[in-house]
Amino acid sequence: MVSRPEVVAIIPARGGSKGIPHKNIRDFAGYPLIAYSISAGLQSHYVTRTIVSTDDEEIAAVARQYGAETPFLRPAEFAQDRTMDYPVFRHALGWLAENEGYHPDVLVQLRPTSPARPRDCVDNAIQILLDHPEVDSVRGVVEAGENPYKMWQIENGSGRMHPLLEVDGIKEAFNTPRQSLPPVYWQTGHIDAIRPRAILEKKSMSGDIIMPLVIDPRYTIDIDTPADWKKSEWLVTDGGLDIVDPAKLRRHLPEQVSLLLMDFDGVISDNRVWVDENGQEMIAANRSDSLGLSILKERSRIKAMVISREVNPVVAARCKKMGIPCLQAITDKAAALENLLTEYRLDPKTVVYMGNDTNDLPCFPLVGFAVAPADAHPEVLRHADWVTKLPGGRGAVRELCDFLLSRIK
Repeated sequence: MVSRPEVVAIIPARGGSKGIPHKNIRDFAGYPLIAYSISAGLQSHYVTRTIVSTDDEEIAAVARQYGAETPFLRPAEFAQDRTMDYPVFRHALGWLAENEGYHPDVLVQLRPTSPARPRDCVDNAIQILLDHPEVDSVRGVVEAGENPYKMWQIENGSGRMHPLLEVDGIKEAFNTPRQSLPPVYWQTGHIDAIRPRAILEKKSMSGDIIMPLVIDPRYTIDIDTPADWKKSEWLVTDGGLDIVDPAKLRRHLPEQVSLLLMDFDGVISDNRVWVDENGQEMIAANRSDSLGLSILKERSRIKAMVISREVNPVVAARCKKMGIPCLQAITDKAAALENLLTEYRLDPKTVVYMGNDTNDLPCFPLVGFAVAPADAHPEVLRHADWVTKLPGGRGAVRELCDFLLSRIK
């Protein structure tokens, strides 16, 4: 029986970023930038530990929040603007060996500034390394967008140009169609899989024998300046890439559910309102939603409640008709939720929350399971553990009730 290799993913994240202050924990498409690299380590079938190497307590706290280990703080001497990778990883391996007796078989570097990783990226790189014992490291590369055989150097003084590279057997490679030139590759920050011997014995981050993991260039992101930020966010959220995304590492419905807490507008209603000439408001709701809540009440011990920032009496009237309590005029839903959990002595892990807009987001991490209707705000859809197929006010609540009844014990 072959033992499982010990694979540690190390994410270097110093706190002194100058171009984009605190870049590593700045919000990137709904999550701290570092969360994408942490997720890549956690979802890997091979990685056994995911560690963040940082000199910054705040970064360490965020890293732990998203599931990484921070067993040490990196010394300041290894967190300078010009610090190379080698001393950072030499320190990490040395600390783990000295303080834990831990000696991994493979070390993986996951740079936070390359958040758009294909979902099989990490495991594919590790697999290549495991399949070739003679190889020191595997490095992620993409086909270069510009071919160096068509690049030039300019002499100082004379100003004359000379080709940067030449190709045996091809005269004037710079005038040759690209398809006839040798393919060349550009290294990316997606992944480095390294044998510790390369670092400890050869004092190198790559060693002598290096193999490639060729990655689709569409996934290439390298965030160095503010100008890179929004373009990169768009690529992650709207670029159609199947990446390792913290939003996809969703929680499962708890085995026991004590409370279903719902927003009103956009959940019970369809988020529209009619106003007459006297300022009286009317909303539209779905009878199947109220029937679903009635069935949930009859067939389970799950309580249902509405929490809304609205003060309109139509909200209270609709909740009374459905037979569920309602908290109105709530501007801070997270605080109200915490008070509710304390008052009724509820285990937060047994609470399900359904919301559709950004003012519901602070409640999501406070409960065991967060749900969004299909037409919720895009940021809410990214953070929800489960998204209904139906929109708010048009059957989403009934769909959730049916889902709860089908899954709970």
